Amino acid sequence: MQTMEIKKAIALLEDWDPFQAGKKAYEHEITDVIAELHRLDHPTDLAKRIREIYEQSHQLWIPIEQCVQISYKLIAIKYEAKSIV
Repeated sequence: MQTMEIKKAIALLEDWDPFQAGKKAYEHEITDVIAELHRLDHPTDLAKRIREIYEQSHQLWIPIEQCVQISYKLIAIKYEAKSIV
């Protein structure tokens, strides 16, 4: 992914607030999710990692459905960057 797509993905994750903790509450999680986005290509795999990352940091349960929704959006940004879509 190029810088522009990474910025899009970061902005999307900043706007996603699964625990209503505020935009700046997830800086470390966003970094980890972006790293996983580079590595993973399947939305379900990415959703599982997103769930693990956020739950580990905040010690709160998050429905996998929320993670799946955001993972599809992130994968779309990634594929757009690769000009696959």
